[in-house]
Amino acid sequence: MNAPLRRVGVVVIVLFGLLFANLNWIQAYKADEYRTSDYNGRVQVAKYDRKRGNIEAGGTALAVSKETDGELKYLRTYPGGAKYAHVLGYEPVNGAATGLERAENDFLAGTSDQLIVNRLRDMVTGDTTAGGNVLLTLSKRAQDTAYDELRGNNKGATKGAAIALDPATGAVQALVSIPSFDPNPLASHDTDEATAAYNRLEQEAGRPLRNRALGEVLPPGSTFKIVVAAAALENGITKETNIPAGSSYTPPTSGEPIRNAAPSICPESQVTLMNAVTESCNTGFAKLGVQLGPDVLKEKARQFGFEQEDLTVGRLGEGGLSVAASRTGSMENPDGGPDPAALAQSSIGQRDVRMTPLQGAMIAAAVANGGSQMRPYLVRQLLAPDRTTVYDTANPRELRRPVSGQVAADLREMMVSVVQNGTGQNARINGYTVGGKTGTAQSAPDRPDHGWFIGFALDSDGKPVSAVCVVLEEAGSGGSAEAARIAGQIMRAAIAEPGGR
Repeated sequence: MNAPLRRVGVVVIVLFGLLFANLNWIQAYKADEYRTSDYNGRVQVAKYDRKRGNIEAGGTALAVSKETDGELKYLRTYPGGAKYAHVLGYEPVNGAATGLERAENDFLAGTSDQLIVNRLRDMVTGDTTAGGNVLLTLSKRAQDTAYDELRGNNKGATKGAAIALDPATGAVQALVSIPSFDPNPLASHDTDEATAAYNRLEQEAGRPLRNRALGEVLPPGSTFKIVVAAAALENGITKETNIPAGSSYTPPTSGEPIRNAAPSICPESQVTLMNAVTESCNTGFAKLGVQLGPDVLKEKARQFGFEQEDLTVGRLGEGGLSVAASRTGSMENPDGGPDPAALAQSSIGQRDVRMTPLQGAMIAAAVANGGSQMRPYLVRQLLAPDRTTVYDTANPRELRRPVSGQVAADLREMMVSVVQNGTGQNARINGYTVGGKTGTAQSAPDRPDHGWFIGFALDSDGKPVSAVCVVLEEAGSGGSAEAARIAGQIMRAAIAEPGGR
């Protein structure tokens, strides 16, 4: 009997030991996570005892907390509604916040270490520390223009995105995704109402909760030719070098010919690189991509920002809204050798090449800014509840330098030619030098094409003032021309009201 009892005793001791270890793990290691969880009911009620800070742009509050008579003392409201929804996100009573409401939650809620002095002072006075205020880089005029133009586009596209940057700093001037949503019902204190509103949005075919400017990756079409042109300029080809072209090109190993958008586009056997960009010559760039090879093209795309997994847009280098990685996909055979058919298609922005609108704007911005690609950011300043400055993006940071100053100058000249003489003429702005590149990308055999435009504007001194990317999903014929028109309107608005830097 003693032996079985001893075994039982050992088992009981081990079980108590495991229980004790688990209890200590929960109380010590996991305590903060459970205490601050979005799903902790006591935390949810407690956080509404403190007034949450504003999110502002251009002197206007875009997210504010209003006092109520209910158990939850403050109601989060969004006066700008759907225009700013994909930047601000929303702060629900139940569940997790999204957008900048989530990224800057500690500061907005007043619990950030950056506000400890305010909390210590309020302990003495007996006051409740309010949340801090977040000031954005957005230009209200550019944001409103982007939203209105996308929703009222002349092609009737119901899905798309636009993003504009200051090329010299990386400050985001506008960020819009359509379809959008009204965040106010999602922040309702009536949790049944909020849940029903969320479920309706989740079930909509257009996926309005998705941030297409940062999270959607689509084939970029001919806008990718700027990356290929950059690779060519770095490998012995000048903007005046003749490259093979023609009305049709069937790559080796492929039975599918690549043709130009119209018979009038580069039917000659050779065209200069300048003309190939201006006319958007598919055959010329397909042949050029095969000539350069997969390693050169993929490396140049990587240098522009493709394949980056960890990019965020918020404070400079300190988290924010997550950005999907743009991809070049495979350009090789299964045995690792070059695949001419894949290379040819990839070089005109098709096949497996995928790009976010932000990446498109960053390509244009780097070209405009002499080859220097600045780190994009949305948060300009953090202000304490008493409006004293806690954080200021006084020193924008270079993210990478994908091309030299000379290559950037050549690309700039070719992109300006696109707007002056080619497919991007709708983007022109009086008094400014505008460069760009249109793109038409196949979406699926039974669906209309996507329309793209990436571009930039320079002032009379040659200083870059705005870079933009617009995509109209499934816009069909003429979609890229409409994207160029919208891009011109957004840049014009950003020039008139630059927003915060």
